[in-house]
Amino acid sequence: MNATLMQRTPATTIAPDIAKRLVSPAAYEEWKHLEADFAQLRKEMPFARAVVDGYDPFWVATKYADVREISLNPAIFRTNGYRSMLSSKAQLEFFDSPAAPKFRALVMMDPPEHSAARRLTFKEFAPNGVRALESDIRVIANETIEELLSTGGRCDFVTAAALRYPLRVILSLLGLPRSDEEFMLKLTQELFNPQDPDLNATGADVDVNDAQAFDVSLLQKFTAYFDAITDDRRANPRDDVTSKIANGVINGEPISYWDAMSQYIAIVTAGHDTTSSSTAGGVWALAERPDLYARIGKSADLIMKLVDESVRWTSPIRSFMRTAVDDYELRGQHIRKGDWIMLSYPSANRDEDIFDSPDEFSVDRPRNTTHVAFGYGPHICLGQHLARLEMGIFFAELFKRVASIELDGQPTRTRSAFVSSVKTLPLRFTTK
Repeated sequence: MNATLMQRTPATTIAPDIAKRLVSPAAYEEWKHLEADFAQLRKEMPFARAVVDGYDPFWVATKYADVREISLNPAIFRTNGYRSMLSSKAQLEFFDSPAAPKFRALVMMDPPEHSAARRLTFKEFAPNGVRALESDIRVIANETIEELLSTGGRCDFVTAAALRYPLRVILSLLGLPRSDEEFMLKLTQELFNPQDPDLNATGADVDVNDAQAFDVSLLQKFTAYFDAITDDRRANPRDDVTSKIANGVINGEPISYWDAMSQYIAIVTAGHDTTSSSTAGGVWALAERPDLYARIGKSADLIMKLVDESVRWTSPIRSFMRTAVDDYELRGQHIRKGDWIMLSYPSANRDEDIFDSPDEFSVDRPRNTTHVAFGYGPHICLGQHLARLEMGIFFAELFKRVASIELDGQPTRTRSAFVSSVKTLPLRFTTK
């Protein structure tokens, strides 16, 4: 047993060094150390409290069953607005101030308003809705693969394909012009990576306790853009998701300004960034396993298993938070009203009780779709069907054109404790 875990006081408190890594963007960038921490917590302290300077104390759910139980019980475990994301006391104080934007993404809403807002675009993201986009998505996939092939056999897969492809799909779904691709990509990277000097707006290291989880200036750029879109779609409705949002009615009332803006921004950012990371994560795993790449290339029926394993393996959303609104017992621990809980999706997706050899990348899992990388319960990702479809199409087309891939350097991850993505993925590849 690790000495730091043996010294915990009281018994339900996580060792300080591990607790500090749980909130550290740099730890998620490095990842291996934190991955070992989660494995140890699952074994020795599967549901315990973290106490970290600058943060409100919080419970950490590392086991698959506990993440599901909490996710399926929104009457007790609420998203509670901005507290749905891991945030420092300084960040939460800012969010509660008059200067903070009234951003209200679906992941921040509780029933019954969550269900009503989700219904607004549910049909477009349901299986039948995304299936109608298949031919258009395939065109975008082949276009992106053509650009990848034009690199001549060596590239950074993230910038050459992973970032571009799902963003182009989302722009098409929203009815936004391809010319806005660079603008949306830049703002998304800055929004999700405020502590990463390679991606944030300042280009500098930022103290995690002082960084704003949502930069006001970035949201102002988004809202200015979507103000014009809203005016246009209300005057000239089209058959696209932006028209559905702009003219939306929730509970008999026209959609509010911030509800519309929040839906636009969440779809255009999270709608492509997490898919980008899962795609890159899958390619990274395949580049380290040439035999597996060759096997899947000969067996098209393994493509969707590859998709699901890539999502489980990568788990780009590192956590969401819940707030208990009543006392609750879990694993013998007494959760009190007002307590804060972290749902660790990467840890749940490595749970040895659910996944055989969870640290192996395998397309032979009989229960692969049970992963919780898309969340679980009423807050399960609205775009999960679109993500699986576009990843499946991309991989299918990639295997048709690319004979082999291998790493051409050391990949890196973004410095973020919320959405931790593959930042660079140097590849060498051969074509068919």
